[in-house]
Amino acid sequence: MKLETNSSRRQFLSALTGTAAVTALKPSLGWTADITDTRVADIASKTIGIDAHNHIDVPLTNAEMPGPDIDLKGEMKRSGLSAICMTFATDYQAGDAYERFLNGMASMDRQLDRNGMKRSLTPADIRSAHRNSQPTVIQAVEGAHFLQGHIERVEEAYRRGLRHFGLLHDSDASVPLGDVYTNPPRHGGLTAFGAAVIKECNRLGMLIDLAHANLQTTEAALKITTRPVIISHTGLDTQLGSNPRMAEMMRPRLISKEQARTVADAGGLIGVWTHLSDTPIEYARNMRALVDVIGVDHVCIGTDTKLTPPSPRPNGPHSGGLPPQGPHPDGPARNDFRPGQQHPRVGERTNDAWAHEKVGFYYAVVDAMLQSGFTPDEIGKIGGSNLLRVFGAAIDK
Repeated sequence: MKLETNSSRRQFLSALTGTAAVTALKPSLGWTADITDTRVADIASKTIGIDAHNHIDVPLTNAEMPGPDIDLKGEMKRSGLSAICMTFATDYQAGDAYERFLNGMASMDRQLDRNGMKRSLTPADIRSAHRNSQPTVIQAVEGAHFLQGHIERVEEAYRRGLRHFGLLHDSDASVPLGDVYTNPPRHGGLTAFGAAVIKECNRLGMLIDLAHANLQTTEAALKITTRPVIISHTGLDTQLGSNPRMAEMMRPRLISKEQARTVADAGGLIGVWTHLSDTPIEYARNMRALVDVIGVDHVCIGTDTKLTPPSPRPNGPHSGGLPPQGPHPDGPARNDFRPGQQHPRVGERTNDAWAHEKVGFYYAVVDAMLQSGFTPDEIGKIGGSNLLRVFGAAIDK
């Protein structure tokens, strides 16, 4: 790993706690971050930490525009992440999905501008931003609902800065692309339009995300694509956590070892989400379980959380992440954020992914991975360099 930035121990401890004084951390289920371990500061500064799937709530309808300002840069600096794949979904609100996509992109333009940030279009852009200590984003979308059968909109989205294309989400698009893993199979896997979209993404140079695709759709997509793909946020179906009710709700969203190997054997990448892990140590163990199946070169971080506050919406609270329907064992649905609610449920926000956490997300993950036996080189790969490699292969012309 090449050292890109230098951090003094005092600066590091301040970044972790948000204050100049180091405060004691509350133990969480027998685990607490060791913020006195200077290896964490060293690794966090050397590596490029990237979250392959992070929802940023922005206005999607004309009635919601322009929406509240968000401190994206501040939350990213607190997290220790260098970049996020900044995503939104357009399939949970009534109305025209294409209009919602255009509004979402315009809203993200505005937030990036006010935060003094830019989209990274290449791995070189991300490395440059990291060297200059500037947080950055890869623009992503979850679900091709905005295409509505118009293949030319793929290139339109590309020209707007989209580089990470999640083909599917929880509901079928008006012109479907393939079978969603939480829904009954309807299309026999990948549709003809889905195949056309994959070919267009390959032509333009966009990273294809097969999250939410069932095994048959995944296998068919891998026969079409000429570039490696990613499943940005999931976990192995053998890693069910300690809460049976949560495991029952989440199990359809997990993948088998077979599906993971299929993607890895094609040069692709699997992102491990923070769901079904009650502590960073459990999260590191879920990573280890996947590494044991497909190897360290094919695993990355993909939290499916939100760096910035969830936005209440006039027609419902949901804009991404877990679906709004269905009870959660610890309270309301994961994205059930209501006006006046000051503290979203633990696990929804990136920097509050676990109870009693007092450190930024990436610092907690680096520390947990060290405590779990990962080497600095392995942390660097999973932290971000694997994603940079696959991103580069996807966009290379």
